[in-house]
Amino acid sequence: MQVKDWGLELGFQQIGISDIDLGEHETRLNEWLDKGFHGEMGYMQRHGTRRSRPDELVEGTVRVICARMDYLPAGALPLQDVMDDPGSAVISRYALGRDYHKVLRRRLQQLATRIEAAIGTFGYRVFVDSAPVLEKALAEKAGLGWIGKHSNLLHRQAGSWFFLGEIYTDLPLPVDEPVSEHCGDCSRCIDVCPTNAIVGPYQVDARRCISYLTIELRGSIPEPLRPLLGNRIYGCDDCQWVCPWNRFAQHSEEADFAPRHGLDEASLIELFGWDEPTFLDRTEGSAIRRIGYACWLRNLAVALGNAPFSDGVIHALQARADHQSELVREHVQWALQRHLAQ
Repeated sequence: MQVKDWGLELGFQQIGISDIDLGEHETRLNEWLDKGFHGEMGYMQRHGTRRSRPDELVEGTVRVICARMDYLPAGALPLQDVMDDPGSAVISRYALGRDYHKVLRRRLQQLATRIEAAIGTFGYRVFVDSAPVLEKALAEKAGLGWIGKHSNLLHRQAGSWFFLGEIYTDLPLPVDEPVSEHCGDCSRCIDVCPTNAIVGPYQVDARRCISYLTIELRGSIPEPLRPLLGNRIYGCDDCQWVCPWNRFAQHSEEADFAPRHGLDEASLIELFGWDEPTFLDRTEGSAIRRIGYACWLRNLAVALGNAPFSDGVIHALQARADHQSELVREHVQWALQRHLAQ
């Protein structure tokens, strides 16, 4: 079968095939969970061994077709420019455009349909970050790259700016060989992390990770960590941004991943001024919508608290001081006190 060629025709940059033996990764996962590094992400524990044993999640699975798709938007304002302007909102590059779940799921389903047209009915199930799947471990086994010290998958010719997706299948396809790792003595990702969330090579304490704090956490952001968020309001790309392998990263040609509504160059004050209908309208079809409006304002309030003092910043915060959400009010008050104490 021409599974890999078909995948490239559908817009994926690489397809690899993995077996389902994840014993070593299961041990690492359990050690990570035992340390409590998953924070409030209870779903990481909830499914037991189904996350690391694909045939328990989908009975009959013997292989996993793994795919990667570049997402770095070509037309976006350079990340360095946004990070250097404390009044601008830094949004993780993957979330500037259309929700990747929908894009990759559709393409993977098209790939499965093409396989079915060639061989007839077969057992399969498509996943894109939507179920208990150890996607990076499977991709590593399928030869799509190696897991770097920041826990992201790295590829020598593509860096790490790409999405992953999987097709669990009962087809006994030939498997690919893993590639060797090439991090060497480099520790740039560890050194640059604003909150020291990478507590050691290949070990990330999610409770300190800005992506966790701004996306997964639904409650109050711990006060000692708030100043460290800077102007990052949705996710964090610092560990990818400094990785030497990302000098080889390719810009995506997918129109769906191009920035929407000027999110690559928006100011903190502008985004904080969105009312809920505007938020819902401008995040329609976006991964950002999943955090909800209150967490959106929470994150922006923290960033405004970290922004340089100005009348505009103070007026923006004061306009939300009596917001109906206690979560929002708490973070707005923190931001105001931070400015007024200067």
